[in-house]
Amino acid sequence: MRIPSALTVVLLTVGLAGCGDSDTPEATPASPSAAPSVAAPEPAARDELAGLAALALERRYAARYSFDDGRGTPREVVAAVAQDGTWRVDIPGGALGGSAGVTIIRVPTGLYQCTLATPALPVSPTCVRVAEGGDKVPRRYDPGVQRLFRQWLAVFTDRRAALAVSAVPPLDGAQGACYAVDSVTASLDPPVDVGIYCYAPDGLLTAAQVDFGVLKLVGQFAGPATLPLPGPEVAGQPMGMSADPQTVTPSGSVPTIRANG
Repeated sequence: MRIPSALTVVLLTVGLAGCGDSDTPEATPASPSAAPSVAAPEPAARDELAGLAALALERRYAARYSFDDGRGTPREVVAAVAQDGTWRVDIPGGALGGSAGVTIIRVPTGLYQCTLATPALPVSPTCVRVAEGGDKVPRRYDPGVQRLFRQWLAVFTDRRAALAVSAVPPLDGAQGACYAVDSVTASLDPPVDVGIYCYAPDGLLTAAQVDFGVLKLVGQFAGPATLPLPGPEVAGQPMGMSADPQTVTPSGSVPTIRANG
């Protein structure tokens, strides 16, 4: 039986089921595969994606997604953007080589990485600030999934960004319009994650296929008024992405993690 994430429980507890799950069918998880490249860029598709990304930047919502990174059973990712612009993405198995859950959250004081309680590791969340401003997590602490919801939207709306975009058939089980996105420059650090992105007409991300996995919408809720840190801010180093002999302790404290991954 699927155990709901901490953010899902919070949203349900405060009665934020305004949109409800009944409007969104259960997604069929798909195995991740290599992200396709774009053979024939289409100016019209580039304009369409920019318009949907602009809507997504202004949209306030909470949503559950199935995330399959090929490491076993798909996990539930929860993303929310509050009315005041704070946002949060919960990623079970998103740190320490999949052994720890992680929350990435943006509040007025900065961008934070927080420990996330999971059935296998029921910690009390604590948070470490990873950036003063912006929505970009330093690479060594970056689980990647949160990029799909916030970081790349500004790139999609920037007509100067070196992107090649074409319309493609919807991913299996996905709703809305889908676009293959590639970089037109040879770079070790492309402007966005190359892959396929699908959006509903109102700007809600409904699916994505990138090199680190496949994400598909399962259900959505009305967005909360605000999203505070899920736990106290503490000093120390954030969790790295690679497996590490040290683990997050059940008390929820953040250990000193080597900056690997």
